[in-house]
Amino acid sequence: MARRRATTQGANIWPGFVDGLSTLLLVLMFVLSIFVVAQFYLGEQLTQKEQLLSEQDSAIARLKDQLAELAKDLSLAKADNAKLSDERDQLMVDLQILQDTIDEKDGQLASLGAAVAASAEELEAEKALSEDQKSEIATLNAQLAALRRQLASLQEALEAAEAKDLEQQAQIENLSSRLNAALARKVQELAEVRSRFFEALRDALGNRTDVRVVGDRFVFESDILFGSCSATISPAGQAELGKLARVLLEIQGEIPSDVAWVLRVDGHADQSPLGPTCRLQFDSNWHLSAERAISVVQYLSSQGVPNRRLVAAGFGEYQPLVSGRDSASLAQNRRIEFKLTER
Repeated sequence: MARRRATTQGANIWPGFVDGLSTLLLVLMFVLSIFVVAQFYLGEQLTQKEQLLSEQDSAIARLKDQLAELAKDLSLAKADNAKLSDERDQLMVDLQILQDTIDEKDGQLASLGAAVAASAEELEAEKALSEDQKSEIATLNAQLAALRRQLASLQEALEAAEAKDLEQQAQIENLSSRLNAALARKVQELAEVRSRFFEALRDALGNRTDVRVVGDRFVFESDILFGSCSATISPAGQAELGKLARVLLEIQGEIPSDVAWVLRVDGHADQSPLGPTCRLQFDSNWHLSAERAISVVQYLSSQGVPNRRLVAAGFGEYQPLVSGRDSASLAQNRRIEFKLTER
């Protein structure tokens, strides 16, 4: 019985085992089904999440683009703002200038208003003038018109006088030119005559060492003509002066009659003071030189030279030819000079 009980108990385990196994299998299948369903559900959820995430990424990208666009717009807006600020500053400056101009114009307008008021007052004052005053003004206007006419006449007369003065000035300049030309011709003629006179006188006097030509003058040492401290011409001096007079008389016919020529005779003394005896006759070398020059022109006059062609002058010791005080130098400075020149 125990065996049968044991066999009966072994035969009863299998159905339970099968039932349990079936139950387990069903549970497994149920769990598997739930897992499959859950996996499907989770896959769907994941797909939705991924789509949602992709849409969010797209939205974020669009937001970034919009943000970049907004940043760009903000930069442009800032630039426009700076430009508007500059324009506003310039407008402020222009506005200030315009305000200053308006103030200036207001000042000018005020001045003009004052001037207009003053003019109005003057106009009123002028209107208030009496008829007598108007008559007086008319008289003064007439006198002013007469003065203007006189001034015009004087102006015409002045212009005529100036024109005449210009004409006379031109005539004077023309006459001056002609006179200068004539004088130049006369000077040239006189120079030619002087040259011939010098040549003829040099031939007449010979090669004397005590007679020489200095510039445009013939120079005689006084010792040829005078003794010591004397204004009386010596015989030898008269002979030499006679030669000069003859040459002068011969050549004067060649001098044009309209040339006012003269023979100038200059007396010079040396630098030595006069001695006591000489001082009894002459006050100074000035007097001695002048007396000798006068003696020469008087002698030439006695030889036929016209008096009006003779001029005498005394220079004393103040125009020496040489500066030495030796006997030779003093002899050179004691001299009579002849110069043919114009009066």
